[in-house]
Amino acid sequence: MKERSPRLIWIILCILCATICAQESDSPSHKLSRGQNSVEAQYQPETLAQWKPEDTQNGGQGKLAVEEALLLLRPLQPNRNGVARSDKTAGFVGTTVYYAKQAFFLLFMNGPSPDDYLSTQPEERKLNKPLWKAVRLLEGAAKDGEPDAIFLLAEMNFFGNYTHPRNYSEAFRRYQELSTLNGNNSAQHMIGFMYATGIGGAVERNQAKALMYHTFSALGGNTRSQMTAAFRHHTGVGTPRNCNDAAFWYKKVADKAIAFSRSGPPGGMALQRDAFRLADENGGVYGEGASVVSSGVYANKAGPNSDSHAALDDVLEYLDLLSRKGDPKATFSLGRLHYEGSRTMKRNFKTARSYFMTVARKYWAKDGSIVTEDNGVGKVASKAAGYMGKMFLRGEGMEQSFEKALTWFKRGIANGDSLCQYEMGLMYLQGLGVKKDAVKAADYFKEAADQDFASAQVNLGQLFLDQGDIQTATRFFELAARYGHIEAFYHLAEINNNGVGRDRACGVATAYYKLVAEKVETIHSAFDEANRAYEDGDLETALAVYMMAAEQGYEYSQANVAYLLDEYKSILSLDALIPWKTSRPSLLRNTVLALIYWTRSAKQSNIDSMVKMGDYYLGGHGVDADMERAATCYQTAADSQQSAQAFWNLGWIHENGLGVEQDFHLAKRFYDQALETNQESYLPVKLSLTKLRLRSFWNTITNGKVNSIRTEPDPKPNFSFSEWISKFLEDQQPYYQPTDEDDFSDPLPTDDFYDDIDESIVESLIIIALAGALAFLVYYRNQRQTNHRRDVERDEQQRQQQPPPPQGGAGDQQQQQQQRQPGLEGQQADGGFFPPPGDPGYAQWVAGGVGH
Repeated sequence: MKERSPRLIWIILCILCATICAQESDSPSHKLSRGQNSVEAQYQPETLAQWKPEDTQNGGQGKLAVEEALLLLRPLQPNRNGVARSDKTAGFVGTTVYYAKQAFFLLFMNGPSPDDYLSTQPEERKLNKPLWKAVRLLEGAAKDGEPDAIFLLAEMNFFGNYTHPRNYSEAFRRYQELSTLNGNNSAQHMIGFMYATGIGGAVERNQAKALMYHTFSALGGNTRSQMTAAFRHHTGVGTPRNCNDAAFWYKKVADKAIAFSRSGPPGGMALQRDAFRLADENGGVYGEGASVVSSGVYANKAGPNSDSHAALDDVLEYLDLLSRKGDPKATFSLGRLHYEGSRTMKRNFKTARSYFMTVARKYWAKDGSIVTEDNGVGKVASKAAGYMGKMFLRGEGMEQSFEKALTWFKRGIANGDSLCQYEMGLMYLQGLGVKKDAVKAADYFKEAADQDFASAQVNLGQLFLDQGDIQTATRFFELAARYGHIEAFYHLAEINNNGVGRDRACGVATAYYKLVAEKVETIHSAFDEANRAYEDGDLETALAVYMMAAEQGYEYSQANVAYLLDEYKSILSLDALIPWKTSRPSLLRNTVLALIYWTRSAKQSNIDSMVKMGDYYLGGHGVDADMERAATCYQTAADSQQSAQAFWNLGWIHENGLGVEQDFHLAKRFYDQALETNQESYLPVKLSLTKLRLRSFWNTITNGKVNSIRTEPDPKPNFSFSEWISKFLEDQQPYYQPTDEDDFSDPLPTDDFYDDIDESIVESLIIIALAGALAFLVYYRNQRQTNHRRDVERDEQQRQQQPPPPQGGAGDQQQQQQQRQPGLEGQQADGGFFPPPGDPGYAQWVAGGVGH
């Protein structure tokens, strides 16, 4: 066994190495060259039409050289500057393989980084023979003025396409050569980008030159430069803010975006969003529980075993299990997930159709007759019918058939499905398989809009807009805008920009145009390429592509660029102590640029980025340390009432007097607010409060000058009894109000709540006690009077039963009268002090007389 163990280990390592290599060679991302994708992103029909000259000297020979070079370049594999990221799959086997791969890379595929921290020179690498030959062909054609050759050389040096080493200085020279040759707007865009960012140290950052080149490129029709120019005028980067110029350029891009959206099948193109924040995948900039995205109101309330923490594969597996048990909702959800797709899962129409058909057959037979009376199954089947009809209408995964689409829509409409109602209205509006009828279309749109279906609201708004009813149209557009509908945003932008039915609102129009432009990522950005490069470990390519989108104004990309450039994710970093830890490329070590993009992201309402700005100003990263600016950043982030990190930082700087006056009492208040904002910060807040109380105690006993922690003064004044009665009568709010459903979602109050009882409650309890005592006294008095009256009546009856006494003198009568009227002086015969009605003294008593 001891002799076989080494052999067994080597066999396992060999098998693991072969598996990894096979996966690397067979993966789609390995087959598709990222370099080729970069070129293909530039080689769009629109771009080629803009920069290819119609006639050049020696054009024939130059084009032949370019074609020959491309034949040599296409088989080359991309330049991989990092180890591909492998996802950890669920299960014991998947977890074991994942960690085995990590261990294998750690032990056998790590080495010292060839990157010199202080070197700005391009990387010297030998070119393989096909690449060397292709470069020579392109350089020869470039000398003859062939623009295709110049452009390819520039792209290869910038992106590192076809395993060519990156050389940003050479790339800048080639782009400038092409721009001078024929005013190529793509080259002008890249020159403007390099002046704006100073990427690779090729040129010094110059925002004025950047805006100039972007403006020339935008005038030439380059969509990326139009987006960049619009954002710079909108936020004032390199130029004073100008709303009109921003609206002008954003409208250019929005027009292209809406044209692209409408160019697809009936209902428009399916727009998929590839942009996302890299930090969100790890719980945010500050990690799970400390960042806004993963704490407070955004924290997952469910337990660790719930779907909130489950991966997409786990969700699909769970839904598949329910579907196999006959759950129609789970089956429909699976179909919808496969139909709509996501950033991590491609659309699969064939699988989606299979799930939708499974749900539909539970309710309808082949002839359309209903096989069950279950209303729940009927509603889910109607939704599935809507998607089936939509796929036939658009020809997605099947041959386009208006007749079959109409059949499915009619089935869904019978159960009031909003999607079927909208699609049926669309068919009547455009005359797809039916005769055009705008009235019927409006009726169907109205029924779907009443169910808050956004697309129906947009189409209904367009019909009202065509009739000149601006107010009603605007109302429907605003309803649909709640769901982020691109058509609603575009119409609202046009209405506000042109002042239709209202005063012109340039700022509102610009914001709507920006939303429209950013929704269609395909026409001006390459997020899918950046995401793929990041997942493959090629951080330089990911940074460059994210940076281009960031210059266009995408907040997601601005946050991503700052996150990739951020070197201060931890105060106690252990990277320098780990010998096998791969060092960061020089391109990713630029704190000045990181602060710039943190700032731009923060200006677009990213709270964590605002806190990061404060960290950079506090630590002097990329800028001179400025405590006052750091405090301002923290205070601005804290004003949102969502960042516990911002409150904690405010408490820390007030405790230490950095940028603000040292104040222990105010520091305690900020620490308390941090805990109120995020309960997960309990431990760090309690530790900070413990240290703060010790410092405050020492400051107090030594008569220090710092404001120590003190008892909060009572903010409520003490009312007298008469003032409280007046306030009670004037108060229009009842003490007891009907509870709202949201009241039950609030957390339970802490123990401090019960220690600080409101004085108004105490006064109310005293008044209630006094009222009860008064009621008891009145009741006791009435009982005494009743008992006394009964005694008098009993004595009277006893006297009547006795024989009459002998007649006596006046003195005897007076004595007998006194005996019959016992009591106090001034008291009446019935025992009371007030004369009853009919008594001679009653009138005097009513008039206020005394002395009776």
